Amino acid sequence: MTISSSLSSAMSGLAAASRAADLVSSNIANALTPGYGRREINLAARQVGSHGQGVRIVGVQRHANHIAIGERRQSEAGLGQSSARAAFLRRLEGAIGVPDDAQSLTARIARFDAALLSAAARPDSEARLSQVADGARALASHLVTASRDIQASRSRADEQIARDVAQINEALLRVADLNTQIRTFNGADTAALQDQRQQAIDSISALIPLREVPRESGTVALVTVTGGVLLDGPPARLGFQPSGLITPEMTLGSGALGGLTLNGRPIDMGRASGILTGGRLAGNFAVRDDIAVQAQSKLDAVARDLVERFQDPGLDPSLVPGAPGLFTDRGAAFDPLNEAGLSGRLQINAAADPQQGGQLWRLRDGLAAAAPGPVSHSGLLSAMQTRLMRQQEPVSGGFMAGTRSFAGLVGEHISNVSAERLALESDESFAQGRSDALLTAELQGGVDTDAEMQNMLLIEQAYSANAKVIQMVDQMIKTLLEL
Repeated sequence: MTISSSLSSAMSGLAAASRAADLVSSNIANALTPGYGRREINLAARQVGSHGQGVRIVGVQRHANHIAIGERRQSEAGLGQSSARAAFLRRLEGAIGVPDDAQSLTARIARFDAALLSAAARPDSEARLSQVADGARALASHLVTASRDIQASRSRADEQIARDVAQINEALLRVADLNTQIRTFNGADTAALQDQRQQAIDSISALIPLREVPRESGTVALVTVTGGVLLDGPPARLGFQPSGLITPEMTLGSGALGGLTLNGRPIDMGRASGILTGGRLAGNFAVRDDIAVQAQSKLDAVARDLVERFQDPGLDPSLVPGAPGLFTDRGAAFDPLNEAGLSGRLQINAAADPQQGGQLWRLRDGLAAAAPGPVSHSGLLSAMQTRLMRQQEPVSGGFMAGTRSFAGLVGEHISNVSAERLALESDESFAQGRSDALLTAELQGGVDTDAEMQNMLLIEQAYSANAKVIQMVDQMIKTLLEL
């Protein structure tokens, strides 16, 4: 080996060691960076003629556990869907109230029942009649508030869908652009571009369950787990028009709410096997178009049961058939053909409500009575209390067959909501645990800082050895020049 070849070999060794040290430093610095893939330098002997002279850098390899990443992405999508559903049930349970809550619906029924009993014992007491009016008003107000909360949840889901669609479209464009850059720089170090691409794909994974399919020149395609193509060359385009304020009558089937499109084609998000189902996007569609709609229907059935108990012509002799009872549909009698949204329109009869210009004595003497009757008359108040507790079967809402009091119906409804909430929270907890476990497994295959520091020591030794060779070559050249 000549002096020049020795110097060349040592210089190539210094360059390789310097590049390797740079990669190790980058690995350690980005050990906690999401989407970062550990870098490793690939080296080979440099051949000049028939003799190997030094080392050459073949390239930089990016390591990533694609199986773990894929499983983690699907688990995040499952978590996103479960969380959207469970969050709505928690809000619904909070709006109705659990039985041990003093402000719950069942507690308001109990206070209204007690007020009726108290007023029946002293029908001459204006204070006790006032408690009946307050109890009825609070009961109606609670149902109205719960209905508004349901529709507010639907509106929030609609807004979140719009944000998610915008995020997906932006991320798909970003992935397509990075694919182009990676293809353009194929053969060069594209690890940083691949990191950015992984981060962009990760931003979609919680919204839609997808798979990453490798293509030529380092590019990738994105398909959903049910076969929908989101990216394979040009990116797909999702379309969605938010609806703004949502009312109980507005449904996807009626055309009042916007649906999702993929490249202009409508997508059925209600199908379990749909091409975009399984993530947070599908979870919010389920809340807006299914779970919350069913919850509203149940609440309207509860409100209908309450209204019809007090609208019966046999309860108040002063009322003509078809006249509204104590609980009204915004002042009017209830129409079975207009049940949707009834719980949000519930009001007590203005004739007996001082806040609407009515008279309390009509609670005792009849809602349509022209003048006060005997102050000792308690028949109507006792009849109202009996109707509240009477066993009857609900005619709507899909409740199980059987009779129950109004308090029993409400208790059954709350029990069903709590059971659904517990089931969804169990799914959410499982999905969270699975996601955490898969993320841990992915991180374990990432950057090991201890191993990187050991590699740094080896690189330091190689760098020192090559520097020593250059130093010795320098001394040899000086010696030869001095001869």
